[in-house]
Amino acid sequence: MMSEMQIHTIARQMMEQHGLTAIAQAARNAQACESKGNTEEAKEWRHVEDAMKMMRGPHQS
Repeated sequence: MMSEMQIHTIARQMMEQHGLTAIAQAARNAQACESKGNTEEAKEWRHVEDAMKMMRGPHQS
């Protein structure tokens, strides 16, 4: 299990490299892990996805 610091580091790096598409990539990674039955890794990717959503901030209208 990754620490909270590792989760946020990965999230920040993915956002810097890929912008907002990184959120979708994390979701795809989680789905791929779930389809393989790797629930722990999928849970970590969901955590990374949530961290990126927090970094993005609220939706603007």
